[in-house]
Formats: sequence, C-alpha cells, structure tokens
Amino acid sequence: MTDTVLEARGLSVTFGSRGGPLARAVDGVDLSVRTGEIVALVGESGSGKTTLARALLGLERPSAGDVLLDGASLDRSARGLRAFRRRVQLVLQDPAGALNPRHTVYESVAEGIRLHRLDSATGRTETDLVAEALSSAGLRPPERLFLRYPHELSGGQRQRVLIAGALAMNPQLLVADEPVSSLDASIRGEILALILHLRDTLGLGVLVVTHDLGLAWNIADRIAVMYLGRVVEAGPTEDVLRDPQHPYTRALLSVVPEIDHMDPVVLTGEVPDPTRIPHGCRFHPRCPALADGSAAAVADACRGTALPILPAGEGHHTACHLVAARQGAAS
Repeated sequence: MTDTVLEARGLSVTFGSRGGPLARAVDGVDLSVRTGEIVALVGESGSGKTTLARALLGLERPSAGDVLLDGASLDRSARGLRAFRRRVQLVLQDPAGALNPRHTVYESVAEGIRLHRLDSATGRTETDLVAEALSSAGLRPPERLFLRYPHELSGGQRQRVLIAGALAMNPQLLVADEPVSSLDASIRGEILALILHLRDTLGLGVLVVTHDLGLAWNIADRIAVMYLGRVVEAGPTEDVLRDPQHPYTRALLSVVPEIDHMDPVVLTGEVPDPTRIPHGCRFHPRCPALADGSAAAVADACRGTALPILPAGEGHHTACHLVAARQGAAS
C-alpha cells in the first residue's frame, strides 16, 4: 500500500446566524495524517477538534483553506465524496446511538458494502465481506453475531461492530471520534489494542479525536493539541508529552493519572466564546505563566500579537510567545 496523506491546509470553519457574529470553530489549522501512523487530536470540549475532524471528512464545508487527499483538493461532488469515503472512514464515539436498533449486526456492516456495491467491485460475496470485516474488528467467529441486535451486545462489541462497518470499505484512513469514551476501563484497553493492531497489520492511518492525553500517550505516534480553533502544540508523542512546551499542554498533562512528576495545574475559567476570540495568544486569559508572572517579559506580545499557524510537518512545534523568547535567548 502506498502512502495516503489526508491534510488540512490553513483550514477554517465558521458558523453564524443571520445578523449574528460568526463563531470561528476552526481558525486556521495545518494538520496531516498518513497511512501507517496514529495521530491524536487533543483538547478540551469546545476546542474545535470534532469540527476539524468533520471538515477533514467532508462533512463540514470550510470557510477558508483546503482539505487534500494525496495532494489533491477534496472533490465535493456526490461522486467525489463517494470515492473519498471509501478511502477515509469515520468511527463514531457512541455505538449505542450510532447503530440502528432495528438492524442486525450483519445489516449494519453490510450497509456500506451495498451502498458502494463492493461485492461487484471485488468479485466476492456480501457475506464473505461482512464476515471478514467482523473478524478484522476482533469479533470471531463472525457468523455467531450475524443475527444479533445492538441491545444483545456488550459496549465493547458494539464499538467493534462500528469499526467493522468502517473496515468493510477497505479504507486507508480512519477518523475515530472519542472511540473509547463511553466504555469501561477494561474494554478501553481492548479497543486501543485493536486500533494499534489495525495500524500494524493493515497499514491504516488513524486520526483519534480525544480529550484524554493519557490515551494519546498509549497509542499515538504524533499529537496535535488544539485550543479555541488552533493547534497550539504538535509533534512526536514522546517529544510533546515528555517535554511539553505550551502552558496549555502542560496543564492538560498535569492531571493525567499516569503522570506523577508534575504538580496539577488547574486552569481558571472556560474556553472563550469562539465569536469573541481574544487578541494575541488566544490562551492568554487563562495562561498560568501570565498569572504567576513567569511570562511578564512577553506579556504585551501575549495580549496583542497574533501567533502563526503551526506547520503540519515533522518536528516539535509550539505556538507560544514565551517559548519563542526562550528559544531566541538560547540561540
């Protein structure tokens, strides 16, 4: 399988009512995910990560910027989106709500196969394709589940059925929105192990949308941390989590139970209204470094000078005036 790359370039998504202010849910983001890697998109509720994921899937039309697959802009015609969604599939966070309670497991997985006529395209029977998808999702023997309904399954089994429905399309990339948030701790580990297994055996690329940095630490190759519509820190997982640079990343990481070498940082207030994004660094009203005086030398820049969009490429990047000042002094 050749590398497939899904990218956001300068992507923005705005919402607004007639005559009302525009809400900038995503406000200039560069991000990429390729086959064979797991990228975690992390942030609080209201940070814009789910809207960004929906835009990458063609479910939200951007107000600026572009979505690209293998360097080509997303074709938003019905035929173009149909072809795109065979290659890039969504796994939703709530299997109880995502699965039709009147459809059997077989019907739920076969729905996409029928829509895309994959039996004709592959020369294989629908039953074989459904069985293979269920087996790939760890549901074996698959035939035992064909006639079961969602209410007869455990939470972990329902999540695996959702994943099987995506795998039935033989995609190259998955976008998983909070894939384990509704599951018990013991089942969470099984689903995360499955995602790693799919990456290793099928070469899938996975964008995992989550609020949980601990989850990202366990499975992600790269991490992008979002705050108020922007990626504020991004890089290889080991670099970002062992040496977090942005005060927001440090605050998120400090409350991860597995982390015992950092004092907890409690952020004051809520994520600001996206119709009234603060000037300068959008994190400055809640920034602990400004509050305790350690960022006094760059306080004016924090409150008044906008930061650039972080690149989507390799390397550890941070959008923070204090970090930039430290790096400038070190050089």
